[in-house]
Amino acid sequence: MKVLIGLSGGVDSSVAALLLKQQGFDVVGATMKIWRDGKYAGGDRDACFGAGEADDVAAAEAFCRRIGIPYQAFDCSAEYEAEIVAHFRAEYLSGRTPNPCVRCNATMKFGLLPRMAAKAGVAFDRFATGHYARTDFVGGRHRLLRAADPAKDQSYFLYRLDQAQLARHLFPVGGMTKAEVRAIARAHGLDAADKPDSQDFYSGDTAELIGAPDRPGDIVDESGNVLGRHTGFWKYTVGQRKGIGVAAAEPLYVVELDACRNRVVVGAVERAKRHALVAESCNWVSIAPPEAEIPVAVKVRSAGQPVAGAFVRPLGDGRFAARFEAGIHGVAPGQSAVFYDGDVLLGGGIIGSAQ
Repeated sequence: MKVLIGLSGGVDSSVAALLLKQQGFDVVGATMKIWRDGKYAGGDRDACFGAGEADDVAAAEAFCRRIGIPYQAFDCSAEYEAEIVAHFRAEYLSGRTPNPCVRCNATMKFGLLPRMAAKAGVAFDRFATGHYARTDFVGGRHRLLRAADPAKDQSYFLYRLDQAQLARHLFPVGGMTKAEVRAIARAHGLDAADKPDSQDFYSGDTAELIGAPDRPGDIVDESGNVLGRHTGFWKYTVGQRKGIGVAAAEPLYVVELDACRNRVVVGAVERAKRHALVAESCNWVSIAPPEAEIPVAVKVRSAGQPVAGAFVRPLGDGRFAARFEAGIHGVAPGQSAVFYDGDVLLGGGIIGSAQ
């Protein structure tokens, strides 16, 4: 069986490719080139999108030569600019906080990359990546599962995958810990063995991607009292505590971004908690869309564990309402609400509103 694997030059995808080859698969490596030199400045941080891409591509190519598998890099920069960066910019300027990695996985890494490879004549039966997630097949449906290592689980970023994508996908490191992956890399003398993980979406200042001039406005409390000034509401995110720029007797948190009035609304920690949300454009991965309210655990940020004791019910038009009486801090419109049942990722959607 022939497997196309998406390579980043990092340790996870490298070990995934190595394991597939050891298991007898006919492996082909492929990388998305998404960076345009001169378009943005970038920075020194290790990130998915940044000026260090050429080094990552060179590392992936060298790795493939070393283990004896074919390799190709595909220029996806124009599509990435239109699909990911433009959306990122528009969301921030509308007062929402997007998650570009969620969008990139569904449309670019698991969509455009294998399509471009097939168009270029690369034959493959399955597609693989180094993500920490797992799949199984139950009741005639492919299910997406959390990784065996909860600390490295990346299923949250993959909830928009569809059945066709899951049916052909392999997650070779999904049942392993990061320590085990690095140990395999060291045992085989891979250059990526001790390479740091990418921690950010963009290696530079994201204000550069947004590209908007400063727009001074008020920082207010929930009663509308002016507490300070900001230079652009898009420089803040719901749930933020540090760097607000307002002195107060108790810590203040961003509770709302009011794009229409150009205001940043702040409040005490309890005011930053939300007990319900509406998720839009929902994608149900492991189950059919529920027709009545069901119990779930909900995750509204990529970091941390799913919060148990939530319930989700359909509203129509791909929208679902979730409620969680205990409250969750920092539920930000534009981010994703992802619903779990134990290790099974049921589905998720984009947070439209919260209260």
